[in-house]
Amino acid sequence: MSRSGQTSRRQFLEGMAAAGAAGVLLSPGAQVFGAESPNERPVFATIGLRNQGWGITSKSLGLADFVALADVDANVLGTNVERVKERQGKAPDAYKDYRKILDRDDIDAVMIATPDHWHTKIAVEAMLAGKDVYCEKPLTLTIDEGKLIEKMVKKTGRVFQVGTMQRTESSQRFLQAIALIRAGRIGKVKKITCGINGTSGSPEIPVASVPAELDWDFWLGPAPKVDYRALPEMRKGYGGGVPLYSNCHYSFREWHEYAGGKLTDWGAHHVDIACWALGEENNGPSKVSPVSYSLPVEYKDGYPLVHDRYNVATKFRIQVDMPNNVELIITSEGDNGILFEGTDGRFFVNRGKITGAPVEALKDNPLPEDAIEEVYGGKVSSNHTANMIEAMESRKQPISDVWSHNRMLEICHLSNIAMRLGRELNWDPAKREIVGDDQANTFLARENRKGFEINM
Repeated sequence: MSRSGQTSRRQFLEGMAAAGAAGVLLSPGAQVFGAESPNERPVFATIGLRNQGWGITSKSLGLADFVALADVDANVLGTNVERVKERQGKAPDAYKDYRKILDRDDIDAVMIATPDHWHTKIAVEAMLAGKDVYCEKPLTLTIDEGKLIEKMVKKTGRVFQVGTMQRTESSQRFLQAIALIRAGRIGKVKKITCGINGTSGSPEIPVASVPAELDWDFWLGPAPKVDYRALPEMRKGYGGGVPLYSNCHYSFREWHEYAGGKLTDWGAHHVDIACWALGEENNGPSKVSPVSYSLPVEYKDGYPLVHDRYNVATKFRIQVDMPNNVELIITSEGDNGILFEGTDGRFFVNRGKITGAPVEALKDNPLPEDAIEEVYGGKVSSNHTANMIEAMESRKQPISDVWSHNRMLEICHLSNIAMRLGRELNWDPAKREIVGDDQANTFLARENRKGFEINM
């Protein structure tokens, strides 16, 4: 970003926030809220375009100019090039290989929405290439990947936003929840329950022909080399247009080789808010216990013995011993959302509502006017991308920084390791390692496949 454009972009963002313009779309070349021309705005590129990749790009088109997109699926890439062209009036350049984006000097920041197993490699290489980064959650596949990203953010000085947008968006319900807790409206917090839904597993998924538009080897990337698997039935609704059961598009979340199931999907959202509310963003649990759980295939020594169907936990109840004797429950049962319970009351919050006696009491006893801003650390940004761009201007870390994200994500990763091994894990939050369990500690890292090592 050139220095000459900084004032206009800041005015533009302030104008967006003043207008309450979360998600507002601007016509191509529009001069709105002080944006003198599109060239005054930051230049972005997106790597990984299906579903959330398009979602974060779409809501950012009014804030940045997108000059390049990358995806290993030619159909996904072509579709989204046309979408961006229609919205901003100019087609972005299209690449299969994300490294061509990192080689460009005209790009200020990249948005990463690939499957989880690619996040760390691309993010680290992007920072080393001088790019600021917006990376989708969960940020990492392993705990040690998180430590590496932290090291590289510190080394390079890049701005890094994690896509846990509940910190900024969802009509500020989660910010209000944290403000209630900080104001003592439920007394001392004793228990937090995060409902993150379960999954149903899959039938046997046979080896199938790789779709012509997909570079399967590049999609696998750092993950082990395996056959492409899919059943003919197609997924409908969100994420549709691909096989309902496969080891690729959308369904990658159901395989430990590429993701962490619901624990790192919805868990990365709700556990994040729970830790933020407790003020434990730089701390961690002492113990993670798999109270009950169901794995869809047989495991031995933490690894699945069956390789033709989904392997992440389908049902679970995890108990996490947090500091100050707070009990954190992560469960597949009940409503999706977070139940906070304290010595003086309780309330429930999710993306659609915030309910309970402490919330009703706000009619007669409202929170201080600046309570939400106190939680957020200033005026709440119009959306999560706007917060990142503001951070790019100030060169400070945004609201979803990598350190707080990794601390809470360690709980999610540990929960999966505990279920895979079938035992509770004691955790040292200072050393960030599992206590007295050498086997469990081997799951804190994973070696990238040869040819897909991180280029450092």
